[in-house]
Amino acid sequence: MSTVAASSVVQRNGRAVAAGELAPLAFAGYAHFTAMQVRGGRIRGLDLHLERLRLASVELFGRALPDDRMRSYLRAALEDGPADLSLTATVYSPAGEFTVAGDDAEPEVLVRTGPAASGPEGPLALAAVEHERMLPAVKHVGEVAKTYFLRQAAGEGFDDAAFVDRRGRLSEASIWNLAFWDGASVVWPVAEMLSGITMTVVRRRLDRLGIPQRDQEITLSDLPALAGAVVMNSWTPGVAVHRIGAVALPEAPSFVELLHRAYQAEPLTSP
Repeated sequence: MSTVAASSVVQRNGRAVAAGELAPLAFAGYAHFTAMQVRGGRIRGLDLHLERLRLASVELFGRALPDDRMRSYLRAALEDGPADLSLTATVYSPAGEFTVAGDDAEPEVLVRTGPAASGPEGPLALAAVEHERMLPAVKHVGEVAKTYFLRQAAGEGFDDAAFVDRRGRLSEASIWNLAFWDGASVVWPVAEMLSGITMTVVRRRLDRLGIPQRDQEITLSDLPALAGAVVMNSWTPGVAVHRIGAVALPEAPSFVELLHRAYQAEPLTSP
């Protein structure tokens, strides 16, 4: 059996799912999810993933599943797989899209696993694109703009796209959070965005390591004064960014190493 086949599982509410059950979901666009890397059967920031799913469910559906049930679905998906893999948990309403769900429409959960991932090596060049996501605080599936702008950026010779809001502030990248370095402190951009799990893990670990951090509105004109930039997501706590738009940035390997060290300090937890 291939590694891909061995690590690929799709379950609905903790059980193997048939093609007929998946068919109605193939065209669904009203759902939210969280993505994580599982190592040794355990997960960093599990408490944050559960909180994300809970809060997003209340926002989209008006109700959330208990954490214990969500953890049972994660355990079921990990039971027969390899120790290291990628996992995505998607929460949706059986009422579907373009409907007003009643109180009896309890959210359901699709869990998918696949091969473990660690992201690109970098450094990356990001196109600067004016874009603001709908419901930015929710990791939802209605994200056609992300792929569209990624493809547009690649066509222009970039690796990916970074988003600039209507006020000129950098917020996030297509599937990434942004972080910057001023030579002494980690600088987090201030704008409407999704607070990623990896970003939140890194922030709380940097606090415990005593590394200075600050939040700041960052525009393209602010970039020349900075000493480095990275993107981060569930794949990795830091990939160097050497250009955003027309502005070059130092690769700052010590900054990337610091973020990886902070992330590794977060303990792994069993679901």
